[in-house]
Amino acid sequence: MPKITKKIKLQISAGKATPAPPVGTMLGPAGINIGDFVSKFNEATKDKMGSVIPVEVSIYEDRSFNFVLKTPPASDLLKKAAGIEKGSGKNAVSRAGKISKAKVREIAEIKLPDLNTIDPDKALKTIAGTARSMGIEVIN
Repeated sequence: MPKITKKIKLQISAGKATPAPPVGTMLGPAGINIGDFVSKFNEATKDKMGSVIPVEVSIYEDRSFNFVLKTPPASDLLKKAAGIEKGSGKNAVSRAGKISKAKVREIAEIKLPDLNTIDPDKALKTIAGTARSMGIEVIN
């Protein structure tokens, strides 16, 4: 197995990667086949359309690559669940929306593989904290 020379992290809309920036500008200097990456990424994410998918690309000495898909950002999942376009800029004063505790638990379960805990209750608290910081009220 060739040695990894570079790791690049990107956030791309599922199924909508193109060789244009930011994908091309990040991967072009690494010397990998951008068209190949774009087609493989789009194929791997076509069932997640409408979500932003973080991806970690490992580039090897021989210019081959592989990538690992992560779960969508918590903020993206929370905005969809609350039915809002964006969070509140002034979360202490105004609320952007409301979300049930059950929905927060569901999001925490989705995000669990990418969080720094294996405890579902701690994951729930992390996601609830993200919701509060976005101005989304968590209701029972």
